[in-house]
Amino acid sequence: MLDPLISVAHVFKSVTDSSGTLTILRDIDFFMAAGETLAIVGASGSGKSTLLSLMAGLDTPSQGSVHVAGQDLFSLSEDERALVRAQHMGFVFQSFQLMANLTALENVMLPLELAGRSGIVATATAMLARVGLSERLKHYPKVLSGGEQQRVALARAFVMQPQILLADEPTGSLDHATGETILNLMFELNQELGTTLVLVTHDERVAARCQRRLLIEAGRQINPTEAVTQLSSEQDR
Repeated sequence: MLDPLISVAHVFKSVTDSSGTLTILRDIDFFMAAGETLAIVGASGSGKSTLLSLMAGLDTPSQGSVHVAGQDLFSLSEDERALVRAQHMGFVFQSFQLMANLTALENVMLPLELAGRSGIVATATAMLARVGLSERLKHYPKVLSGGEQQRVALARAFVMQPQILLADEPTGSLDHATGETILNLMFELNQELGTTLVLVTHDERVAARCQRRLLIEAGRQINPTEAVTQLSSEQDR
């Protein structure tokens, strides 16, 4: 078997303040192959978003390691981790995280511009058309609906054709119908581009759409589904 695209190995995360030490994650351990979809599920405060931040190299573990595309994230400097994110990852957040002073088109062009790509207007325009926003290119976030803002965020994440998309409660602030539209787009783009999708959610209905499911309870990894366990077992062979 080829090396996994993502490897989270015995990760712990604790924080210490004047009141003592709080352990947020305890011994999280799993693998993902390229192109797979994984839902990280659990109640609010269970540690899901912290795990996603660790997988992105945005936070550092107290113990354990995270490898992405064969690189040990926490043997790298902050600048080197930022480069890994730029080269391999896209992000979608519940709060959209759009630049308020940029139009929809400019928001999607931004990562292309930062990467020094050519033909960025055409590329960004095509991706916005793919998510159904051809008529909203020049609109600023404040005049877009929540669903439209999340479509812009999806276009911005996928325009770089990342190997990995990390999504944190991407439908959490949307109504049911709009959330379904966003999920459909996310999984369609996942299939079209072969992107590995990691989706944090507390919604079991959303999690059921993923191939694999990882349950976190009070920072502990509860036995994952057969699919996740199988990937780990194959890696050990």
